[in-house]
Amino acid sequence: MYLNDLGILYNQIILPRKKKFNQPVRSDSAGIRFATPEIVAQYRARRLKCRKLADISCGIGGQTIFFAKECEMVYAIEIDPKKIEYAKENCRQYGVDNVEFICADALSKDAIDQIPEVDIIFSDPARPATEDKRNIMNLEPAIPNVIAAYSHKTHDFAFEAPPQLTPEKIPFDCEREYLSLDGKLNRLTLYFGNLKRSDRSAVALPTGARINSDEKKIRLPEVNEPGSYAYEPEPSVIKADLLDQLIEEMQKQGTDVKWMDIDKKRILLTSDIHTQHPMIKNHYIVMHTTDMDTKNINTFLKKYDVESVILRAGVEPANYWPIRNEIENGLTGTRKVHIFVKDNKAIICEPV
Repeated sequence: MYLNDLGILYNQIILPRKKKFNQPVRSDSAGIRFATPEIVAQYRARRLKCRKLADISCGIGGQTIFFAKECEMVYAIEIDPKKIEYAKENCRQYGVDNVEFICADALSKDAIDQIPEVDIIFSDPARPATEDKRNIMNLEPAIPNVIAAYSHKTHDFAFEAPPQLTPEKIPFDCEREYLSLDGKLNRLTLYFGNLKRSDRSAVALPTGARINSDEKKIRLPEVNEPGSYAYEPEPSVIKADLLDQLIEEMQKQGTDVKWMDIDKKRILLTSDIHTQHPMIKNHYIVMHTTDMDTKNINTFLKKYDVESVILRAGVEPANYWPIRNEIENGLTGTRKVHIFVKDNKAIICEPV
């Protein structure tokens, strides 16, 4: 067994969605932290399936492995020789041998000359260690520089970018694909050339549900009071600004769905009839709407056999537990509820 300096990392058998890889991989702590989760790598490799692909800044090879499973030949470039060794070992562990590794600066003549004409170039550039705000132009190697250096190899490029960036902060002619994994925003991939399918898209894994849009639609009117049911959309839908498309799809199912802007971090959809959609991550029954008065809420919850509360409100971190403790004081039931707070109104919801 390798220890410490060789950095082997073993994944647990249980909780498959909590681990990044289904097999042991070699890595240092930084490599495993930034590595693409296996389920995401599989999805992206299927989308970029082609004959020849170049993977720039391949790191420990988490994405390279699955490109190699889908493509005839993969060229993997990495400037860090230690990561190259990890990537080679990880490819062997996963049984792929159709990868040519190149240890070099991706923008150097040496690296560029070793890459033949390929169908697609994928790049996962490094982000600055500290940034007040994420900026697409601060990636290294920079997207325009990679395209300029390799434009004679292919016209089709894909780049990973920080998912915190909103669509308007990406000044390129590309598809902005936001991906959520198990209900949390996970990746943003930019697709150029023939890879572009729409202006914006949202994907939810593990279901693989997807929404595309080519035109920005006018936001539907907001409501201030919830119906009988409430829903939390996948964060990829929110980040890609595709909420209207999601509502439209849900309405086509025959349910009058509307939206509520709870606070800066939260949006709920609501309806009077329960409905399903793969781009909804959580479903709730709306039990009660009342003023945000902790004592009155506590009295209500005691009547309805509630045990615990998750407070979903834009409060200062230092105030979260004092408020929650007041609400939960003396609760001895069995039910668990979520409380969303909009304009000092508490929306008490029970997960379906």
